[in-house]
Amino acid sequence: MLLNRSITLPMMEDLKHKMVFLGGPRQVGKTTFVTHLLPKAKFQYLNWDIDEQRSLILKKKFSNQPLLVLDEIHKYKKWRNYLKGIFDAIKTGFYPEKQILVTGSARLDLYRFGGDSLQGRYHYWRMLPLSFLEIGGKTKADLENLFHYGGFPEPFSMQSEKESRRWSKEYQIRFIREDLRDLESVQDLGTFELLVNRLPENVGGPLSINSLREDLQVAHKTVSKWLKILEKLYSIFRISPMGGPKIRAVKKEQKHYHFDWTLIPSESLRFENMIAVHLLKYVYWLEDSEGRDVELRYFRDTDSREVDFVVLDKGKPILFVECKWGDQNLSPQLKYLSLKYPKVPAYQVHMQGKEDYQSLEGIRVCSAVELVKNLI
Repeated sequence: MLLNRSITLPMMEDLKHKMVFLGGPRQVGKTTFVTHLLPKAKFQYLNWDIDEQRSLILKKKFSNQPLLVLDEIHKYKKWRNYLKGIFDAIKTGFYPEKQILVTGSARLDLYRFGGDSLQGRYHYWRMLPLSFLEIGGKTKADLENLFHYGGFPEPFSMQSEKESRRWSKEYQIRFIREDLRDLESVQDLGTFELLVNRLPENVGGPLSINSLREDLQVAHKTVSKWLKILEKLYSIFRISPMGGPKIRAVKKEQKHYHFDWTLIPSESLRFENMIAVHLLKYVYWLEDSEGRDVELRYFRDTDSREVDFVVLDKGKPILFVECKWGDQNLSPQLKYLSLKYPKVPAYQVHMQGKEDYQSLEGIRVCSAVELVKNLI
């Protein structure tokens, strides 16, 4: 199943001027994107994990194709200087004119740091699981398909909850045995796997490292390190509470979500997780395409008022979103926040409800379709 990806046109435009780095979770569709969704681009694809192709990379034996795609090259210790040398040689005319696309399943945006040798030579893009728009979604039924089968192309294309479960289980095994082995050092894989299996039950609420430490019988520092590894490898992402002079925000407690939302056992929390990924994708789009200083956060204050999601631009809120499974009453917490920031668009979205109206406070209560159809 070939699906349109929102980054295609702007990323191709960026390739005309600089290298492009494309990061994202394993099996999110990066290779398919390159080999099938760029039909007009003639390219050479070289993967660092394949012995024969690694040799071509090291020997710099490139074809005459105008686009060079290097996959997983960040696993090469000297990859930054390697890319700098190729890019500079092209720009000075030593190599024929060529565009360079670098892809990686690990968190390439972190691995690219550690030196300034590539500064000013690339644009960075992130590919996340499929969104409502990318599957061509128009109706509630389309959103339900995304909810049940997830946003990774392979299980979504099978349209089977059984196959989606099998894929997720196998994905977790490969993640621990392959990605983790290649990129990070974890001595106690058994306990690490217990953490991975435990996290889906804790989605939606503040994540207590102390509680996890006690359950797993490991040090606080170890749990903190493992969570950072899971973020780096695109298994989870964490969001922090917003703060500001108008509200008494809680500053330290973070919430976490999974890129594969089908792992979440609770339907209402799985729905919240799916919306979280859509909003994160929107935030990343604004960062990667426009260079804006945007963040995805949530609101929680010392009086235990909480709103699921807040999008910030230069530290100022530009969108509030509260998720409800059905036709619950209008959230008093969302009312409170909306009154504090009356000019900020606010949504209370539902998965199974019927209501569609705008409250006196200006809050749109509607199906989640009405929100996600306006995102990337």
